[in-house]
Amino acid sequence: MPYICVNLTKKLSDQQKDAIKSGLGEKISLIPGKSEKALMVDFSEGHTMYFAGEKRDLAFVDVRCYKTAEFENKKAFTEAVFELMEKETGLTADDVYLSWGEYDTWGTKGSMK
Repeated sequence: MPYICVNLTKKLSDQQKDAIKSGLGEKISLIPGKSEKALMVDFSEGHTMYFAGEKRDLAFVDVRCYKTAEFENKKAFTEAVFELMEKETGLTADDVYLSWGEYDTWGTKGSMK
């Protein structure tokens, strides 16, 4: 189950959230074995963010996945997310950051796998 938290300085409309959620659901399939069926998306908006000492409009996308993925698949997914964020939020690639965390263990359905 991938978990994606989209942290933003901007506030999004429900329509923008739905578009980003759907786009992430589509793009997660670039990672073999991952699909929207098991994807959790979390929005955290209205943050104050600073970069290089300056207050800016930014987004930080935190992706967490059970097990590892190939670099090329993660790269393709990352590039697709940057395009999606620009389209839906107006933020440029210079204003969006993404981290990728991979975990060997994952708690779900009352236990650890």
